[in-house]
Amino acid sequence: MRQSRQLQCALEAIDQANLADPNQEQLGNDLLPKEYAYSLHMTRWLHELEDDPSERMQIACRAQHIERWTMPRSDFPEGRKAYYEWRQACGRMHGRKAAEIMVGCGYPQSECERVETILTKRELRKDEDTQLLEDVACMVFLERYFAEFYEQKADYDREKWLRIVRRTWGKMSPRGHAAALKLAEGMPAHLLALLQEALAEPEG
Repeated sequence: MRQSRQLQCALEAIDQANLADPNQEQLGNDLLPKEYAYSLHMTRWLHELEDDPSERMQIACRAQHIERWTMPRSDFPEGRKAYYEWRQACGRMHGRKAAEIMVGCGYPQSECERVETILTKRELRKDEDTQLLEDVACMVFLERYFAEFYEQKADYDREKWLRIVRRTWGKMSPRGHAAALKLAEGMPAHLLALLQEALAEPEG
């Protein structure tokens, strides 16, 4: 699919920013900067869920974690409240950086502001673009990071894991649910069992 000059400019600028990530992730035979690898996962899942995604959605998905390593979780206190404050601060940063890149690539101000709003996720469940971004992000988590996260948090009890899965599920649309159920068929048995248990008894 041919890209417009503006879209190519924006995606290349986002990639250049994320290629500076000092953290790394194994992707196939390659060791890539982590947030650059993440952005590729986001782009792939966007095209899995949407046949012909708009330019603003291609930019928003590519910029979902732009330069996130510059705002580490450790900069915020421990606890659930501080975690959400960190997530919100990250969203504002990502939205601002994406909008700045779009301005530099010649997009109209209205489109720049639209992508910034999508990335802050202020309109989740109300706005179709924001919901699509969330579906894509959830699919990337389930496919690429769920198993690793489960191993890292081995001290979490079963109820906490059930809450995590239910909250992830609750953020997704029916389209996301369908994709997740299909993906789950290839999950390790213990993760599939966790998902099945979480969905069998929704959180009250």
